Amino acid sequence: MGPVNLTSIPYVQPIYSSALKRLRAADIDQEVKERAITCMGQVIASMGDALEAELSECLPIFVDRLRNEITRLTAVRAVTLVARSPLKIDINFILPDCVPLLAGYLRKNHRDLKLASLNCLNAFFQNYTSAMNEALYKTVMDELAVLISDGDLHISQLVLTLLGTVMNISPSSIREIHEAILPNIHSLVLSSLLQGSAMTACLSFFAKLVTLQLPGLGFDEIFALLTSRVYGGGRSAVSGGAAPPPPSTLHRQAYRSLSMCIAAICESCPAQIIPTVQRFISDVKNPSSPDSVKMLSLLCLGEIGKSNDLSTIGKVHLEILNVFGSQSEDVRSAASYALGSVSAGNLQTYLPFILSEIQSNQKRQYLLLHSLKEVITCHYISPEAIATLKPLVPHIWDVLFTHFESVEEGTRNVVAECVGKLTLVDPHTLLGKLQANLKSPSAYVRGTAVTALKYTISDQPQPIDSLLHECIADFLSTIGDPDLNVRRVALVAFNSAAHNKPSLIRDLLSSILPNLYQETKVRKELIREVEMGPFKHTVDDGLDLRKAAFECMYTLMETCLEQLDVFQFLSHIEDGLKDHYDIRMLTFLLLVRLSHLRPAALLQRIEKLIEPLRSTIQGKAKANSVKQEFEKQDELKRSAMRAVAALLTIPESDKSPQLTEFVAQIKANADTAQLFESIQADSSSILPAAASSTSKSGVEPMDSS
Repeated sequence: MGPVNLTSIPYVQPIYSSALKRLRAADIDQEVKERAITCMGQVIASMGDALEAELSECLPIFVDRLRNEITRLTAVRAVTLVARSPLKIDINFILPDCVPLLAGYLRKNHRDLKLASLNCLNAFFQNYTSAMNEALYKTVMDELAVLISDGDLHISQLVLTLLGTVMNISPSSIREIHEAILPNIHSLVLSSLLQGSAMTACLSFFAKLVTLQLPGLGFDEIFALLTSRVYGGGRSAVSGGAAPPPPSTLHRQAYRSLSMCIAAICESCPAQIIPTVQRFISDVKNPSSPDSVKMLSLLCLGEIGKSNDLSTIGKVHLEILNVFGSQSEDVRSAASYALGSVSAGNLQTYLPFILSEIQSNQKRQYLLLHSLKEVITCHYISPEAIATLKPLVPHIWDVLFTHFESVEEGTRNVVAECVGKLTLVDPHTLLGKLQANLKSPSAYVRGTAVTALKYTISDQPQPIDSLLHECIADFLSTIGDPDLNVRRVALVAFNSAAHNKPSLIRDLLSSILPNLYQETKVRKELIREVEMGPFKHTVDDGLDLRKAAFECMYTLMETCLEQLDVFQFLSHIEDGLKDHYDIRMLTFLLLVRLSHLRPAALLQRIEKLIEPLRSTIQGKAKANSVKQEFEKQDELKRSAMRAVAALLTIPESDKSPQLTEFVAQIKANADTAQLFESIQADSSSILPAAASSTSKSGVEPMDSS
């Protein structure tokens, strides 16, 4: 039987006519009205080439719906759909009305409307350049500056993307408003919150801006703006205004963001790379340079060196290595990052140098290992980069392996991260080697191997996944290792796997859970007394293990609940409710989450939960306790009450006499009654929404790293 030829032509007019009838109607339900707008938007976007004669009839209705406060958000989204259509629908005649409306919506205190309007304007500017004029651009540009802040990174990202579109088609519009916009973008770059897509949008903005060569907005002026908070020098030629605050107020992330932006403008102006690198080297070498200047210079060298071979510009690596002796920890860290990043730009020249220094320079070994980590991090993210690094993998492995048994835990941790990421480069060879170290008689070696496993697991599909399926059971069997630290890092690795890739561990739970539950118990043999002068202090060496175990339980509850025996799970939560402060805080979170996931099971065990909750809420810190102890007791009480409030949301919880009596006791006390009332009010609005979003997204709120 031959292929069937299907065409939508016979159905276009009937669908359009039906949708138009609902679109025009004013006396219909709000929900139907919104669906009609969305439907017509989809019809025009998908079949508008067969409806050219009808566009003058229906598109003005969209403009009317844009003006209506009730339907404007739906209308903005529908118009965006049409504007992005690959059919290039002719909507030029409504743009003079739409653009001012959308610009006005950017002033509204309605986040979804702002986001939709920015997306729509960007679609207009990208696809309907011929219909735009300077007046329309100005109408929009005047509204953008105030939207750029770290208060909402998503909106800032869309504004920067829109500015990038405008720069492509009307550079003069940017020139006219740069005094209003650039200071806000600069402030965003200096924010400790800038990251992800918003950071990428910033880089694209500066990279594009510097290529336009607008008067007063060339490379030198943009460079002066970006470095003004660190280099000082009074007023910026670009932004104007007062002298900048001292650099000491900048967050570490601000230095990283500045360096990335400076590297971006250098990439756009290749002729500026050599003089800029030479300037940074000079600042690094200058003994009178402030730490802030050295830190920014080093980070910039690293960012520029990632994608450029700096070996032709003097002995950059030696100048960076000299800074490893700085008294400032931030400068040393920046130097370590810079050496690794510069090495990524020329592996053949710099990587052997780093490996040699790791073996010979004991004092700087930790920083050099971090440099090596940067080299590996830059090369396991793409097939091309992997191919570059792969021939050097055996030598790198040999150097790293000599430090598996380092007595310094910090050194072992960075070695494990290097090994884990290196394993992603050549999993078929290195995963087996890593697995073989699980049989080492040294607990340090076993722990390093298990920690390395954590860095091979990500939430995205990886070529290594099929190999991990075959061997992860051996790695996780170390949850029963005789060494305390090995068990702890094994639990952390297990938590990472359960959170990022639960498919790896679901079939192994029957063998892992007994060992996991064993680690939730208090072990008296791990509790010891330490004399501190005239005082005796109790140390629980098993506390970190129990915390790791309960964190694993929380993750399993989110990702593998169907594989768990809920009543067995609850029995260990009951024990945790009587444990240390840190453990109790975790178990309260578990109860709150279980009240949404398994309310019926929780209700069946309610009588065993009441007593530890009661003792927490009625407990008091000792009279001679320090302030911190009073604060801890107060937070325990609040968390326990949140758990009680969650229990009350369970259907038929009011039929439990124990719970009813307990709540009555809480309300009988004036202090606890007032606190409980406020917590109930907060919980009623927050918990259902949080539960819904968590169950849909699978987001795990605890640190699974």
